[in-house]
Amino acid sequence: MEISIRGLKRVSEFRDVEELQKEVWGFDNRDLIPIVQLVSATQVGGVAIGAFDGDTLVGFVYGFLGSVAGSLVLHSEMLAVRSGYRNLGIGYKLKVAQREQVLSQGITHRITWTFDPLQCRNAHFNFTKLGVVADRYKIDFYGEATSSFLHSNGTDRLWVSWLLDSRRVKERVEDSSPDVVPSAFDKIIPLVRIGPNLLPQRNSAAEQHSEERVLIEVPWDIDTLQQNSPTLASQWREATRRAFSERLAAGYLVEEFCRQNRNGLKLGVYLLTRRKLADFDGSEDSRAPAV
Repeated sequence: MEISIRGLKRVSEFRDVEELQKEVWGFDNRDLIPIVQLVSATQVGGVAIGAFDGDTLVGFVYGFLGSVAGSLVLHSEMLAVRSGYRNLGIGYKLKVAQREQVLSQGITHRITWTFDPLQCRNAHFNFTKLGVVADRYKIDFYGEATSSFLHSNGTDRLWVSWLLDSRRVKERVEDSSPDVVPSAFDKIIPLVRIGPNLLPQRNSAAEQHSEERVLIEVPWDIDTLQQNSPTLASQWREATRRAFSERLAAGYLVEEFCRQNRNGLKLGVYLLTRRKLADFDGSEDSRAPAV
């Protein structure tokens, strides 16, 4: 299978983007990014890139221009890959192409986007493979729910920054299979951890101490948990909402994400550190946390 990556320009291609949004997320028309927005945004510096199998659109990434702290940025609103084409590295190729195009437009500061922190696969992709960091947590960013079947447990989001010209991002993009070593987290206190019966447990010891690094654990497959036990999934939303919100407000940021397997239980672990985005902007930022 040969997948080509190229910019989207034709009206017919933007129609395909509309249809792919419906297929991937189950959106109805009210929640779609419509063709009129896609066409207009890309005429003034917005970026829309497609992945094609022959003439068939199988994935896309789309972002529009904005401003953060007085600097021009691209906000990447959507990345989607058709179900039969996932786990082939297409999403990664789309993001790399997006970065290259944005840099060619003279935007060297950052690309921003949001994602649900309970979606572990997205967390691994964003933090481990791309090297983002996050310093903001948005509660019900798109409202309490949308028409998507993926948004039945609120729409809380981590706001991430992809610092395009930082050493951290350059190294992750150049490494085909980066990963964070699980043992690096062994001595760090978890603020929220997975307890018996998959229940979220707050760690009072972590709350009482101003550690430089803390962890937040999350179940690996929140979608299956939502289907089987919506109440438990809601408890995870509430526990992580509180933990992320409190720590980010206290001057921490989310620096890494790690996949772990504990006695046969697959889980995800976030590392939060008492650092600032400015620590990652220069050439001296680190690839992984020092422990």
